[in-house]
Amino acid sequence: MSYSATTPEPQVESARPHNALALLFFMLTVAALLLRFCFTSELMNRVVNYTSENGGALYEKLHFGTWAAFALLPVVLFSRPVFLRGDEIQKFRDLVRFCAMLVVLIVFLILTGRSGSSGTFIDTYLAAGVAGLVVLAQGATARRLIGDVVLVVFILSAVIGVFEAATHVRILPYDAHELSFRPTGLTDHPLTLGLICAASIGFVALTRWPPWVKIAAIFVLFVGTAAAGARFALLLAAAEVLLLLVTVPWGLSRAAERKAKFIALIATLVVGAALIAVLAAGGFLSRFFTEGVVDQNFYARTDIYRIFEFVTWQEILFGADLNAIMKIVNEKLNLPFIESTPVYLTFQLGAILALIFGGVVFWIFWRLLRHQARPAWIGTGVFLAAALSNNTLSTKTPVVAIFAVLLCCYLEAMPQKKAVAGR
Repeated sequence: MSYSATTPEPQVESARPHNALALLFFMLTVAALLLRFCFTSELMNRVVNYTSENGGALYEKLHFGTWAAFALLPVVLFSRPVFLRGDEIQKFRDLVRFCAMLVVLIVFLILTGRSGSSGTFIDTYLAAGVAGLVVLAQGATARRLIGDVVLVVFILSAVIGVFEAATHVRILPYDAHELSFRPTGLTDHPLTLGLICAASIGFVALTRWPPWVKIAAIFVLFVGTAAAGARFALLLAAAEVLLLLVTVPWGLSRAAERKAKFIALIATLVVGAALIAVLAAGGFLSRFFTEGVVDQNFYARTDIYRIFEFVTWQEILFGADLNAIMKIVNEKLNLPFIESTPVYLTFQLGAILALIFGGVVFWIFWRLLRHQARPAWIGTGVFLAAALSNNTLSTKTPVVAIFAVLLCCYLEAMPQKKAVAGR
């Protein structure tokens, strides 16, 4: 594997093999990512004991897409030279460090008898680091195309979600008991659909699509967020659209840009008000009107913090038996689940290790966001805010990998004075 500040021109006689390999790796990368992103846990459970707690081999506890990414990584890295330039080199190193730290954590969990919880860290976080490395090993053009393909699939998922909301007919299986119908699109949960649709809006702004295509894509993703019934994600999406409109440079003179943005802002508010009326009439905003923003689900995510009243400080600092904690949650708090990632990780890892792990996760996203354009920061902020509002980040989920991949796909390489080479 090689790193360079510039990409050398391949020899004529080797151009075709290199191009053929690049095309093959691009197709394999897209296949692995879409398998991870779209082959839901419901589908996995129909093949293997993926999320079941009643036994199952280790290979069953990891997603097929995770295995595909793990298998693809050494092939992509060591079958031909990989050329990185500028800030790409540092981001590659950061992802390697992230993966190494996760491997240490997973080994620690296994050695301390908590191997059952290691599956989530492998499938959610280590898979994200590996996917980022696989994408960074592609050429800049291939990376951007991978990002475009991923976004198109999410736009398709939003369209499917709208169709499901309108017809109450599901495309993919969904086994969870629900009081009212909520679409899932190509995801495994309505909240995941809302999160992905909302956070993807920022990354659409990073594409090189024509302006009208970007506007149409953002419109579809916004409606998809509303269709999912993800209320907090919808509020974030609305704020995201306004932030993108106000903060992203348009390449005009200061006076002209200020005037154009003011007109666009007024038009957006008018169209947005009309859209909200249409969505409300279509029943897509029924959860806002029937349950409001503060409802039983909201209190379930705040009441869970009362769990600390029923445990010892040793259990908080060093972790506890999750089955015993769940019994307290069910019997003392009358809650079915732990819908809080901080609470779940506190008892799974212990407060000290949980804080270190959380710092590592925020660190890798901070490093990936360095030198990125504003839409990447906005989209990632929406992702983290929506994910932390429930238990998404403490489950087997592809969303961490999704946004790590998108940050790598739309990375604009910065110049670097000194080349770094390695093998």
